[in-house]
Amino acid sequence: MWIALVLAVGLMAPSRADGAAEGAETVEILGPPPPNAPEVMARDELGRITLRATRLAEPLVLDGKLDDPAYAQVKPMTGFIQQEPHDGEPATEATEVWILFDDRNLYVSARCWDSHPERMVANEMRRDNAGIFQNENIAVLLDTFYDRRNGFQFQVNPLGALRDQLVGDEGQALNVDWNTVWDVKTSLFEQGWILEMAIPFKSLRFKQAGAQVWGLNIRRIVTWKNERSFLAPISSQYGNQGVYRFSDAATLAGIEVPGSTRNLELKPYAASTLTTDQTADEPYTNDPDADLGFDVKYGLTQGLIADFTYNTDFAQIEEDQQQVNLTRFDVLFPEKRDFFLEGQSIFNFGGVQTLRGGGSTRPGLPQIDLTPIMFFSRRIGITEDGIDPIRAGGRVTGRGGPYRIGALNIQTRGVEDNPLIPATNFSVFRLRRDVFRRSDIGAIATHRNTSVTEGAGSNSLLGVDGNFAFFQNLTVNSYYATTRTPLAEGGTIGSDDASYLGNLTYSSDRYGLILEHLYVGEYFLPEMGFLKRDPLRRNFAQARFSPRPRSIAAIRRLVYQGGFDYITDPGGRLETQQAEGQFQIEFENSDLARVVYTNYYEFLPEEFEISDGVILPVAEYRFQDVLFLYSLGPQSFLPSTTTFRTGSFFDGDRQEVTFNGRVEFSSKLSLEPRVAVNWVDLVEGSFTQRLVSARVSYTFTPRMYVSSLIQYNSSSDSVSSSVRFRWEYEPGSDLFVVYSEGREDLSIDPFLANRTFAAKFTKLFRF
Repeated sequence: MWIALVLAVGLMAPSRADGAAEGAETVEILGPPPPNAPEVMARDELGRITLRATRLAEPLVLDGKLDDPAYAQVKPMTGFIQQEPHDGEPATEATEVWILFDDRNLYVSARCWDSHPERMVANEMRRDNAGIFQNENIAVLLDTFYDRRNGFQFQVNPLGALRDQLVGDEGQALNVDWNTVWDVKTSLFEQGWILEMAIPFKSLRFKQAGAQVWGLNIRRIVTWKNERSFLAPISSQYGNQGVYRFSDAATLAGIEVPGSTRNLELKPYAASTLTTDQTADEPYTNDPDADLGFDVKYGLTQGLIADFTYNTDFAQIEEDQQQVNLTRFDVLFPEKRDFFLEGQSIFNFGGVQTLRGGGSTRPGLPQIDLTPIMFFSRRIGITEDGIDPIRAGGRVTGRGGPYRIGALNIQTRGVEDNPLIPATNFSVFRLRRDVFRRSDIGAIATHRNTSVTEGAGSNSLLGVDGNFAFFQNLTVNSYYATTRTPLAEGGTIGSDDASYLGNLTYSSDRYGLILEHLYVGEYFLPEMGFLKRDPLRRNFAQARFSPRPRSIAAIRRLVYQGGFDYITDPGGRLETQQAEGQFQIEFENSDLARVVYTNYYEFLPEEFEISDGVILPVAEYRFQDVLFLYSLGPQSFLPSTTTFRTGSFFDGDRQEVTFNGRVEFSSKLSLEPRVAVNWVDLVEGSFTQRLVSARVSYTFTPRMYVSSLIQYNSSSDSVSSSVRFRWEYEPGSDLFVVYSEGREDLSIDPFLANRTFAAKFTKLFRF
């Protein structure tokens, strides 16, 4: 099957060029012609920018110092424009950028001048941590296919912390857990900071070898004055998402990639574990195990990548952060396993993306998103009854011409002595075809040969979708999907097995509007996806007005927002209704205040055990609450978000207090406490739910750190703790040492439920 699939996919894509000239494609540049040397920037009357990269005779010495001869010979790119706080005005702090390359690497270097370097916020060194965004930082966005919608982001702060991610559909799909091989060095000088970044061409994907035309933008954040500026201007109406506006990015010309570039990677691993499980049917203590496996990555073309994995091990994966859940619906946790991360956004369907990883010290209100996820890779190998080890798998992802292609096949081992975890084969195929300037249409198909539905033999899904972007701020997303779950004795589980969506979103800086209709049938079962709630028919509307008052110096923006959610079962019986009003103040110093009033109607069609021994009966409930939120910006002594919620709750009352913060002892040592306490008083009983966690991190270098997470959950009366050491001893190669344990029945008879000690060594070979 996989040989035929790879051949078919390869035929859809343009062949690899053998040299710079052969196979080179003529690309229409959306902007002025590339400038002639010695100029490196050109602007036209519409403000569009074309940049010229400069070839180096010899590689840069990556040391964070601008003392190579190239910096004296090549003009820097300058003229950054503010997005915030004064849209369209020149940046108040100068930035100089050089775009250079040789036969192996793309180099991006920058000198970031600062009028008050002593005020710079730089306190995060851990790779990929969301706190890097809260520091002074530079982000480089590369649109290597020049499709004006997808690309890569590379971000760095003055301490040399690295953060990389894949960007799909101009930020509609982000993969913050994706990692690739690149390097950066930084240094401080009396009037600011310097960075030198080297990105191997093998770490990128592009149409073909030879001459390249890419999209590029660079954003600088000066955190101490809450200023964002761009090399190619981005309007403030796009907010933080504006960095992903590839359609407004500059054009980068002049790069040439040698035709002999191969893309073959081999990454073997060796792992050893000691495991204790006192909750198993046959408890065991310190059970040793050792294993070997490998991943292979091969470039079928410059844009299409084939991956193969054997005996996959995920011992290094970080423990999920527990969440407060007082609803009767499932909680979605992010995918963090490396094998499933590259090309993840290709599988997004109907404008819906999976939950992002990374976390944040400034979380906003949770968005109510009930749209089914048709393919969610955490369904592979992770079951409600335990772990189903992955034996082997293959994947093809990438781009061939106007098509984005994703195909995956995974075989799990099953658990021999557990009939609830049988060996299972998972398959998914996704095809997306770009249309117009920023739109696409596509199809998805999934299949698993065992079903989690009682009495069923297998499960499959087929869907089509369209995602359309009009003008600058208007998007329309729609899909239709159906599932098939045949019963073992014949027939299917039911006929109401379809789901469809229509969504219209208008989003500008001053105004916003969302209109949505969603239907999920009673027997719509995407068993390779995620279904938060079923069955339902939903109508949702939300409107926003967000002016920027110039007369109040301390306030940057005000937000007035109202929403109405109306959810019935497929027969029209009202189950949920929410009316919400929100007022928000965004301050110039990056603090944020928010007040939200919500009025609820909830019909419980069956009994709901909201806490141990507290069971809500079938009934209609009407209640309301008010939430107050205040967030201190990253420049404050204690960056944090505090919320307080009070009001009625079902047939009683509820008060909630949450706190998420970061205490910085030094640039290497930090503490991140998180507290959520709910006091609930119902007719059926009262309870207090506490979720307390703390993460302590010590970072030796940007590529070596140790982190400890401890979590207490009163709902399960348990404590879990873990310590994770990661050393990326060379780019792409790691050593992990992980210890974790869980203790239960704390108030009765505390005991060790499970414990794991694991060590894993990986080595990346690039050919």
